[in-house]
Amino acid sequence: MRGDDAQIDAVAAVIAAASPDVIVLQGVDYDLELHALGALRDRIAEAGADFGHIFALRPNRGMPTGQDMDGNGRLGEPADRQAYGAFSGQGGMAILSRYPIDAAGVRDFSALLWKDMPGADLPVVDGAPFPNAPALAVQRLSSVGHWVVPVILPDGPLHLLTFHASTPVFDGPEDRNGRRNHDELRFWSLYLDGAFGTAPASRFVLAGAANLAPDEGEGRHGALRALLADARLQDPRPRRSAPVPRDPARAADPAFDTVHWPAPGPGGRRVDYILPSADLGVLASGVLWPAPGETLHAKVEAASRHRLVWVDLARR
Repeated sequence: MRGDDAQIDAVAAVIAAASPDVIVLQGVDYDLELHALGALRDRIAEAGADFGHIFALRPNRGMPTGQDMDGNGRLGEPADRQAYGAFSGQGGMAILSRYPIDAAGVRDFSALLWKDMPGADLPVVDGAPFPNAPALAVQRLSSVGHWVVPVILPDGPLHLLTFHASTPVFDGPEDRNGRRNHDELRFWSLYLDGAFGTAPASRFVLAGAANLAPDEGEGRHGALRALLADARLQDPRPRRSAPVPRDPARAADPAFDTVHWPAPGPGGRRVDYILPSADLGVLASGVLWPAPGETLHAKVEAASRHRLVWVDLARR
């Protein structure tokens, strides 16, 4: 991940305190030989949690397209990449695991073109593709990636379905980012339906950053609500353990928030999810968000605006 030494130290401390068996990280810059991820893994080990296995693939974020992807008449800007980024590999995803990862069995859907997704909700302005037909011809669906990663547990593989969806704002009336976010989430419903080949029927976990709350804020909420209601999945509704006062301006309970964007941002939202398959038993879940004065509060605040979301699972 990018950040100063103090932030990386905070990230390592938070992960070590949670001590997960498997964790998906967001916002980790990618390099071909995973030197940066390996260095982060070593820092976490120094803080007290060892992960023998690391995994990452090149993200779409920052990947050049050669097209004017935002329609402003200029080429080569961060907004002209497959997803906004200053350089290729910026802000990718990564997995740390105590258990082996079956790299040969990974399915990477990150190259799927948005136009090739069944029922793609592509942006259109005045009946014409936005920003233009050549841009949509190369536009990938995934802003970062869509991966299916088998993790080999002692009693067999667990498939980790992970992603990081586009932020559904920072666009115009064409709602390009909102539509893309919606389809990035809808991808998983189609995947479980078998639209992209055989999907696991059991022992899987959908985990990632949706950048969308079910009932708050901008965005198209239908695809997320469909996932949360899908009988093949279960929503443990992780919440922070520390008491948090209700906000009279919000209908949602802030105890379930997973991020806080300071002003002028929207504040707290639930945007990060862990949804186990229905056959798995949920023993406990939570959002690591200590109250002021509690242990780790300062480290959690320094690590990220997003909080660590965790779920303890068992086979039924």
